[in-house]
Amino acid sequence: MSLPPPIHDIWVYLAASPLLGLTITLLAYVLALAVHRRCRLHPLTNPVLLAVALLVTLLLWTDTPYQTYFDGAQFVHFLLGPATVALAIPLYAQLGRVRAMRWPVLLGLVVGSLTAVVSAVGTAWLLGASLPTQLSLAPKSVTTPIAMGVAERVGGIASLTAVLVIVTGILGAILAPTLFRLLRVPDHAMQGFALGVAAHGVGTARAFQISEQAGAFAALAMGLNGAITALLLPALLSGWR
Repeated sequence: MSLPPPIHDIWVYLAASPLLGLTITLLAYVLALAVHRRCRLHPLTNPVLLAVALLVTLLLWTDTPYQTYFDGAQFVHFLLGPATVALAIPLYAQLGRVRAMRWPVLLGLVVGSLTAVVSAVGTAWLLGASLPTQLSLAPKSVTTPIAMGVAERVGGIASLTAVLVIVTGILGAILAPTLFRLLRVPDHAMQGFALGVAAHGVGTARAFQISEQAGAFAALAMGLNGAITALLLPALLSGWR
């Protein structure tokens, strides 16, 4: 279904402004966050998932090219860097706990990183996926810019990796509360670290909804997992191609 001609003409005019992408992105997230809170933070109403669904629906309905939308939305994309750096503030507040748990943290990081890669690549291989698809899946549990760079280096498809990263983050944020309850993981530091390793930025945002401590450990895990993946994964997969 397309827009009525008068509304279509107005939309085309507005689409020429780079601020349109920024505005609709912020509005979509604010609306999604309101729904999430109204549903008492239910995992299935994850605001990132709802906002993505709203934006995709709007772009398809208005026949707006993604690049036109991104010309404005790139301002939000730019803020990802400063926002990531700002995660050091709650992490600093938990520095004492981090030091006390340094060995469990390192062990959890190594095991979590390897599990994320082996489970994804192994499942894709068993299902008969092509080699580029398997390599695109390998860095799915790290933040998007790192994952895309790693995918390009190992022979994967960067655009496919970007989609897989977002899907992984959303699924991790949705499923984590149920898994923590079933596995009886009450410690917020453990919950946060698991979310950061498995679900990168989206998981970290979900961890901050649990507590500041969970968010701090998720930020730590996200940063360390991104670093270790970028440094070691290309070498580990060099013989896979």
